Amino acid sequence: MPEWNTRLAVQYTPQGGQAVTISPIDTFSPSFSLNAEALHSLEATHIGAIFSPPSINFSMTVKAIGNVVGALTALAMNGTLFDITLLEFDGDDWSFSSFVLQQCLITSASPTTATISGAPAATFSGFGLGAAVDAKSADPVKLP
Repeated sequence: MPEWNTRLAVQYTPQGGQAVTISPIDTFSPSFSLNAEALHSLEATHIGAIFSPPSINFSMTVKAIGNVVGALTALAMNGTLFDITLLEFDGDDWSFSSFVLQQCLITSASPTTATISGAPAATFSGFGLGAAVDAKSADPVKLP
């Protein structure tokens, strides 16, 4: 039975640059839309499928402590492509060895209001042009 002592690390790597750990990070939410539509005809139903390109999006909320929010904002403002990697930092309980969103662009950044208590945060949203998943119980998967 897993003890769930695993921590996840989120990193970004600008093209041609070094990996930078995003910390402290509150949330990271990737989403994939792998669209297929049934093809129908007057004479029959479900005669085939029409596949749309996959859509890979992400959203992350980062505390505005240190230089990570500034670096992510600079990536967004410059339109710099970068990779996002989720990996096990400690332990062995997660389903994946690594999960990489490739050639990402940030399309929106929303900072929170600075208040007297607590650290401000910023939410970054965007999309990736590809993804690679190294699952522990299956062969590695790569989306275009």
